[in-house]
Amino acid sequence: MIDLPTDLPADLVPLSWLLGVWEGTGVLEYDAQGRTMSGEFSHRVSFSHDGGDALNYSATAWFEDADGNRTDLVAETGFWRLSRPATEADAGPALLPALAPRSEPRSVHDVEELRTEAGGFEITVALVHSDGISELYLGQVRGPRIDIATDAIVRPAGAKEYASATRMYGLVDGHLLWAWDVAALGSALSSHASARLAKVQ
Repeated sequence: MIDLPTDLPADLVPLSWLLGVWEGTGVLEYDAQGRTMSGEFSHRVSFSHDGGDALNYSATAWFEDADGNRTDLVAETGFWRLSRPATEADAGPALLPALAPRSEPRSVHDVEELRTEAGGFEITVALVHSDGISELYLGQVRGPRIDIATDAIVRPAGAKEYASATRMYGLVDGHLLWAWDVAALGSALSSHASARLAKVQ
C-alpha cells in the first residue's frame, strides 16, 4: 500500500505515487565498441517535494563485489514536473520574482485542464549527472506509468558520446520498476539498464 500526503500541491498529484525513497537492484547490459558491459548494481532513488510544483529527484547506483567493495556509478539529480505554460504568477527565469500575484493556489480543476486525449499528463524531467551531462526529457504520466524520451542532451567538453535516451517507470505490486534505453558510445538506441526497487521510506 502506498500512503500519499494530503498536503500536495495540485500539480504534483499525478506524480505522487513516486514520492519516497526506493532501494533495490538492477541489471546493466549494453553492447558498444565491440564489447558487452554488464553486471548487477544496487540503486537508491529519492523523490521528494518542498511545497513547490516539482518533485525533487536524486539517484545513486553502484557495483558491489563479493567482498563488499563498492564502485560508484554516475549519480544524478533533477526535477520532475507537469508540463504547462508559465504564467506571470510563476517566478523565473533565474531569480526573477513573479510579475503578478497568484490569486489562489492552483487547483485540481487547473490540473485536469492539462489532461491529454490519451488520459495522461505531459511531463518535463530535467536531470544532471555527476559527470556533467544534462538531460531534458519530455513524456507522459498515465496513472502509475511514465514514459519519457530525451528532447536534449548537453555534454561538457571531454564527456563520452551520448546521443539520446528513453526511460520507463511503473508501479507494479508496490515496487518501482524502471527501464533505461540509451544511444551511447556510437551504438544505436537500445536496452541499457533496468531495476526493481522497494519503498524504504
